[in-house]
Amino acid sequence: MSVLVTGGAGFIGSHTLVELLQAKHDVVVVDNLCNSQPEAVARVERITGKKVAFYQADIRDRAQLERIFSDHPVKQVIHFAGLKAVGESSQIPLSYYQNNVAATLTLLEVMAQHQVFDLVFSSSATVYSPNAEVPLTEASPLAAINPYGRTKLMLEQVLTDLAASDDRWRIWLLRYFNPIGAHASGLIGEDPNGIPNNLLPYVAKVAIGQLPELPVFGDDYPTVDGTGVRDYIHVVDLARGHLKAMENMPQGCQAVNLGTGRGYSVLEVVEAYRNVSGAPIPVVIKPRRAGDLAICYANPSRAAECIHWRAEYDLATMIADSWRWTQQNPEGYGGS
Repeated sequence: MSVLVTGGAGFIGSHTLVELLQAKHDVVVVDNLCNSQPEAVARVERITGKKVAFYQADIRDRAQLERIFSDHPVKQVIHFAGLKAVGESSQIPLSYYQNNVAATLTLLEVMAQHQVFDLVFSSSATVYSPNAEVPLTEASPLAAINPYGRTKLMLEQVLTDLAASDDRWRIWLLRYFNPIGAHASGLIGEDPNGIPNNLLPYVAKVAIGQLPELPVFGDDYPTVDGTGVRDYIHVVDLARGHLKAMENMPQGCQAVNLGTGRGYSVLEVVEAYRNVSGAPIPVVIKPRRAGDLAICYANPSRAAECIHWRAEYDLATMIADSWRWTQQNPEGYGGS
């Protein structure tokens, strides 16, 4: 039996492929490569010594998706495919609803058609209300405030309704916090198109000299140094969370947080990166961005209870692995 991984050439997807293959699962990958590179899959094969069945396809293409399900004995699906930039989602919301919501509806219909009812869904901490108290639990109030977060929250409701309608469905909603780091080999890591949207790849590009300075949005929050605090999780820890979720499927549809339970400020992360890289990493303070929270971190205790998972890597390891990837791949996969 095979595991279908949508968006498997992406940052989290590629690291999850490594964990699946090393656990002796057969994997099938479908990715339209809109924000990823086929080289990531090739490098997964180098790391694991195993071949991956890869299809460059869009999951909105029902005919192609049906062919993949017909050609492979898919038993479970891990669903990463989708657009993921919060700021961009406000500029092109229809693309986000098409690529995230409509595409997932097609995937679910084809899954049901082929009698596949196990799904591990890539959700996000952006589904939580900005007014929720930290640490965030799975019972914290939900209220997404941008189109990206709304697509995730909308799909959580779709999946909840689906599981309630048919008890064959077993679905995990994995609410990620802030994935960073890279595989210890330095062969796979985060390679965003254009100017990065997330903190760590931006810091990395400043550290290696590709960008002049790091903009920090707000230094007057009620935090240890005035900058925003987030729960950063090593991407390998996050990948292993998917494996654990797949091995411990729930009855119906349930949510679980994947985070460390510890928050770090932007300036703490920058200082840690300076210590590891030896680079100065100039910072320029900018006004706060609308919608940014002062503090956001998880209570991950339900993950330990339900899927027997907890994060293992500390911030220093996350930064060291990120820097190794950056040094070995200054142009990302495009430099290979």
